[in-house]
Amino acid sequence: MNISEIYTLFQKFSHVVTDSRNVVADSLFFALKGENFNGNKFALSTLEKGCRYAIVDEQAYVIDDRFILVDDVLTCLQNLAREHRRKLGIPILAITGTNGKTTTKELLNEVLKQKFKTSATQGNFNNHIGVPLTLLAMNSETEFGIVEMGANHPGEIKMLCEIAEPNYGLITNVGKAHLEGFGSFEGVKKTKKELYDYLAQNGGEVFVNCDNEHLMGMLNEQKAILYGNSEEAFSKARFLQAEPKLIIELRSPIGKLYIKTQLIGAYNFENVLAAVTLGRYFKIDEINIKEALESYTPSNNRSQLLKTENNVLFLDAYNANPTSMRAAIENFASMKMKNKFLILGDMLELGDESEKEHLNVLALLKEKELSDTLLVGNIFASLASDYKYKAFKGVEDLLEYLEKSDLKNKYILIKGSRGIKLEKTIEKL
Repeated sequence: MNISEIYTLFQKFSHVVTDSRNVVADSLFFALKGENFNGNKFALSTLEKGCRYAIVDEQAYVIDDRFILVDDVLTCLQNLAREHRRKLGIPILAITGTNGKTTTKELLNEVLKQKFKTSATQGNFNNHIGVPLTLLAMNSETEFGIVEMGANHPGEIKMLCEIAEPNYGLITNVGKAHLEGFGSFEGVKKTKKELYDYLAQNGGEVFVNCDNEHLMGMLNEQKAILYGNSEEAFSKARFLQAEPKLIIELRSPIGKLYIKTQLIGAYNFENVLAAVTLGRYFKIDEINIKEALESYTPSNNRSQLLKTENNVLFLDAYNANPTSMRAAIENFASMKMKNKFLILGDMLELGDESEKEHLNVLALLKEKELSDTLLVGNIFASLASDYKYKAFKGVEDLLEYLEKSDLKNKYILIKGSRGIKLEKTIEKL
């Protein structure tokens, strides 16, 4: 069965399922494979649970005409998503970057839905499977699509662009992350630049932070809408404070506009300004932009301020890399309140750069005189003694310590890679 025929089925049964545990009646099941699973084995059970058809790529599992045999299920899913995107014919914005892409996506969605019926990536469904699923979740009512794109190896952004075919692009920033896959910082830049390259080749437009020399250096000869402090910037703003929540001053044709966000961290300034810029570009009233940004409340352990019975938590434990870790520590160190405390976890997937980058963090803590710090993870634990910091190999050991320590009346920054699971500390604090 070719992709046009499968698309005809999709138009009748437009819910796509890839997890046999989450079957929806009258849906299409795509039997994806992974290192430790084979979706073909579950195709029959999904049909018994209510799926209409199962797309498989192993003949042995085809029993009747409810099974659709294709060469490769993942490729079929991606081709179906591209076909659907073309049929919709709506503007699509692609977002990538080392840090801040999910927060920026959420901010953009809040702003753009003031004018459009938007559909945006859910959670961090931003890879070779998540992007197709994001596109297939859009429907005839969708007026504007927002697609987050993640990558951990070269060529991935190019491939995702060829599926989503975006009209607009935004790279939040470039930094040191996933160095195991990219090999170097230059590898990160080259991969993120694939979004600019695609849009340059296809007549698309990009939104660029003109204060970021790396991003400006990555541009091709293409239409770029700038934001930042430059005189030629389409949107200009001034950072006012982040103690603890971020407030910015927008320079507007209607005068100075103050945006008081629910986000922590000065590093979110550029993410907020990006959302302002897209709102203004698509002619959304600036008061509506302000209200949308002020109403957004972060979740999922990203840029959250949590007040517990005992402490105030600056929670940014969804992920960490050298760039975001430095930004978080410097931001926290600059705050004027007393009784600061830090709980930091290992930064994962750094390859050969791992030890050096963790030593850089320890040196930064010493430079900022942040002595009240607990470190978690095998890498920090192997290095911390020379800097006289208390370290734990895993979060469970940390939880035992916190149970006995009775931390109270502290302002606590919690930052680390997701694999360290620092969110488990919340109930102890």
